[in-house]
Amino acid sequence: MPDNELLELEIPQFEKVKSGKVREVFDMGESYLFVASDRVSAFDVVLPNGIPRKGEVLTQISHFWFDRFENDIPNHRIKDGLPEDLAHLAPRSMVVKKAKPLAIECIVRGYITGSGWKEYLKQGTVCDIPLPEGLLESAELEEPLFTPSTKADEGHDENISFEKAVDIVGQETAEKVRDLSLKIYTEARNYARERGIIIADTKFEFGELDGELILIDEVLTPDSSRFWPLDEYEPGRGQFSFDKQYVRDYLETLDWDKTPPGPALPADLVERSQARYLEAYERLTGQAL
Repeated sequence: MPDNELLELEIPQFEKVKSGKVREVFDMGESYLFVASDRVSAFDVVLPNGIPRKGEVLTQISHFWFDRFENDIPNHRIKDGLPEDLAHLAPRSMVVKKAKPLAIECIVRGYITGSGWKEYLKQGTVCDIPLPEGLLESAELEEPLFTPSTKADEGHDENISFEKAVDIVGQETAEKVRDLSLKIYTEARNYARERGIIIADTKFEFGELDGELILIDEVLTPDSSRFWPLDEYEPGRGQFSFDKQYVRDYLETLDWDKTPPGPALPADLVERSQARYLEAYERLTGQAL
């Protein structure tokens, strides 16, 4: 994708219905076209330059997991649905069915980190779920936790209880997505660990199509999950990551107030970040991208 398309991608024959921090969504009539750009956001700000091939990595990792779990739950992909004149976008694109997304996000936490660690330090809980005393930062939890959240069009999502999720989507649906989220996460975590990656937590999205529950959006990528290298893992501290760790660490050293416009990233940092994304794909799939 040319540099100028990192910021804005137009496909004249299709209406763009959404432009997110990373992904562009186009209406193809009976389906949507998702195109993952190489844009990078940090602290909710899209930076002026991106990480080449990042969009490919996110898309291809999602394809990998959709293939792996399609016998457990149907997903929104339409294989071979990309028009021939858009073949150049194939590595970073996915044609999907028009499902109705559920109004909750399904988060599974297998390790205590991030906002969960901060809450635990204050009150001994994660999303109001009590945990044993004496846990270390980044420690693996005895059992993964299902911690749903609301979806915010603007601002940040809000963690909610399972009971609140039931109020929003109904008892049967809430139980289904909870059980599916925990099952998929556990199987993926065990698979990835054998390949040198710890999946510390992740976010799933589900939708409804013709009365059927399906898996949608991206799945178990370095942007929707925390990927940690197993050989560098050490409880008691924050962990190095396969995602935007280099970017965040660099930005924290700058005199930047974390409001737009964001600073441009140095070439060497972009190169290291790209290598990390590609390594995550190669470790998971056993193939070079």
